[in-house]
Amino acid sequence: MIDVDAIIIGGGIVGASAALFLSKAGRRVALLERDFCGSHSSGVNYGGVRRQGRPLCQLPLSQQAHEMWGQLPQLIGIDGEYQRSGHLKLARSFDDLRALENYAASSQGFGLALQILDRDQLRAQFPWVGEVAVGASFCPDDGHANPRLVSTAFAQAARRHGTQVHEQCAVTAVEHDGQRFHVSTQTGLKLRSPWLLNCAGAWAGNLAAQFGEAVPMHAGHPAMLVTEPLPQVMNASTGVEGGGIYARQVSRGNCILGGGQGFALDETRARPGQHAVLDVLRQAVELYPFLQGAQAIRTWSGTEGYLPDRQPVIGHSGTQPGLLHGFGFAGAGFQIGPAVGQALTEIICSGAAKTSLDAFSITRFHSISVA
Repeated sequence: MIDVDAIIIGGGIVGASAALFLSKAGRRVALLERDFCGSHSSGVNYGGVRRQGRPLCQLPLSQQAHEMWGQLPQLIGIDGEYQRSGHLKLARSFDDLRALENYAASSQGFGLALQILDRDQLRAQFPWVGEVAVGASFCPDDGHANPRLVSTAFAQAARRHGTQVHEQCAVTAVEHDGQRFHVSTQTGLKLRSPWLLNCAGAWAGNLAAQFGEAVPMHAGHPAMLVTEPLPQVMNASTGVEGGGIYARQVSRGNCILGGGQGFALDETRARPGQHAVLDVLRQAVELYPFLQGAQAIRTWSGTEGYLPDRQPVIGHSGTQPGLLHGFGFAGAGFQIGPAVGQALTEIICSGAAKTSLDAFSITRFHSISVA
C-alpha cells in the first residue's frame, strides 16, 4: 500500500494539470490512466483554445486558463503549437448575427474584446470566408493549439515535478474506510489517500455513481478530419453560431475540420461516420471556398462526456468528503482544463477554489433519477 496526498483518476488535460499544480505545491500525487495520458478527448480534440461562445458562468475560469495558455513554455516546457490567431464565429443568418451581438453585449466585462463584423467588414478582414456568411464575431486573442502535444506535455511536466504517473493502469476498485480512499488497479498497484479526484472524462459517471451521485451523462463522438497541406489562407480559428462545423489551418498548411457525430466501436474507441464527414466537407466548401477539391488525408473521432445542460461537473462531491469531480465538458474542456486543474488544487491546498464553482456542482443532479 502506497500512501499519497491525492489520487487522480484520468490522465487528460484536467487530471494532468491538477497533478502538475498539486506536485508543484509539494503534494504527493498519483495520476492513474488506463490507456496513455492524453489518448482520449484531451488529445484527439479539434484543438480550439477559445473563450468566445462559452456560457458566462464559465468565463472566469476560462479567463484564468487564458493566462496559463500564454505561459505554456514556462508551465509545461513546450509551446504546444499554440497560436493566438483569433477566433472567428460566423453567422449564416441575420438571426445568428443578432445572437452574436447579444452574446457580445452580455459578455462585456470579461475581457474578450469581441468585434462584431457585418458582411462588408467580414469580407474585408477575412476574404477567404464564403458568401453564405452574413457576418461574424471576432475574438482577437483566442486561438488554437495541438492537443496531441499539449495534453501529454502536462502529464510529462507533472512527472518532472514528482507526480507518480501510471499509464495502462486501469482502476479496478475504489473504497473509502471513513478516513481515506483505497484504490486498486489491474497492475496490482494499491494506493491510499485522503483525496480522490475524478477526472475520468466520459467514464467519470461510473465513479460518481459508486458514491451515490449518478449523473445523466452520455457519450458523444465528434467527427474530425485533416486535409492535405494547402497554401496558407486561414488566419483565424473558426466556428459557426448554432454549431455545425469548426475549422483551422496549421502552419504546415493542413486544415483541421470537425462537426457532426461519429459512433462508438467499443467502450474506448470511436470512428467518424461517413455521413458526418461528408457533411463537414459540404459545409466547409460553402464557408471556406478555397477548400473546394481539397483531399482529406485522415479522419478520426474520440469520446466526450455530455450532460443535459452542457455544463461540466467541477468541485466537491455532495455525498463523499474528499472526493472531487472534474468531468463532463461537452467537447469544450481543452481550453478551460488547466484552470479546472488549478481550481481543484486550490480546494485541496487552501480549502476552496478562488473562483466560484457553484454553477458546476454535481448536486444539481441529485434530484434526478438516472437509469
